[in-house]
Amino acid sequence: MRYTKLGSTGLDVSVICLGCMSYGMPERGGHLWTLPETESRPFIQRAVEAGINFFDTANVYSDGTSEEIVGRALRDFADRDQIVLATKVNGRMHRGANGAGLSRKAIMSEIDASLRRLGTDYVDLYQIHRWDPSTPIEETMEALHDVVKAGKARYIGASSMWAWQFSKAQYVADAHGWTRFVSMQNHYNLLYREEEREMLPLCADLGVGVIPWSPLARGRLTRDWDATTARSETDEFGRNLYRSGDRAIVEQVAAIAMDRGVARAQIGLAWMLSKPVITAPIIGATRMAHLDDAVAAVDLTLSADEIGLLEEPYTPHSVAGFV
Repeated sequence: MRYTKLGSTGLDVSVICLGCMSYGMPERGGHLWTLPETESRPFIQRAVEAGINFFDTANVYSDGTSEEIVGRALRDFADRDQIVLATKVNGRMHRGANGAGLSRKAIMSEIDASLRRLGTDYVDLYQIHRWDPSTPIEETMEALHDVVKAGKARYIGASSMWAWQFSKAQYVADAHGWTRFVSMQNHYNLLYREEEREMLPLCADLGVGVIPWSPLARGRLTRDWDATTARSETDEFGRNLYRSGDRAIVEQVAAIAMDRGVARAQIGLAWMLSKPVITAPIIGATRMAHLDDAVAAVDLTLSADEIGLLEEPYTPHSVAGFV
């Protein structure tokens, strides 16, 4: 495993982050494809053994049970001081007023709830899970600053939003002497490259680490275009992220993987890791081969010609993932 700094911070993270949305009670949160605790733990253990030290979850994943499962597994399999543990806030956690969003009340309540579920005194990275248009960004940034100053989070990060929104948040933090975002968790992969227009250049300029979600396009880069999985058949959110014209890219990934004699996932991840602005793609794993391919991709270097072949079929997409 290789390690790198998260943006311009001094924090060392593995160049692969294990996303933990797949680990949670299937009957909680509406994701029937998630793995219960007994099935989840071996993946977290294998990740630790492979040198992955970066784990990402969210309060809303499987109604909090993802945090519970991840917290217990990391206590059993890892040294807390060596782990970079990330979670997120914004999604609805209870009915009624103040059950979601990025108000001061919601943030202060949800950080404590996440820490209880994770079984830890602090998280290394506390991220806003999308932009909250109903809360002034000043309120959100001050609350996040206070979370850091209280020792409940070491760093803060953001996720998919417009570049102007991210820039505004950083400006507000600077203007008040509050904690800045150190990372951006955005939607980026071979099938969706709209982030190259503004967000990625902005992150490079600001020294912000980039940790993309869905780096394998919800598995589309790993299988034939018409093939389906249990998740793809029930994933309403992901259903509209990609389109039929993306088939040519999937086929190019398959062709290069065949020539190289490696799994398609390794090609998709190696392409992403070739981009200097990328810190660590967040991969999901529900089969051990998913983890093995991600780790193998770290040592796979694509040629300039191969990168050109992968990128050439791309055509502009409508913004997707947060609008």
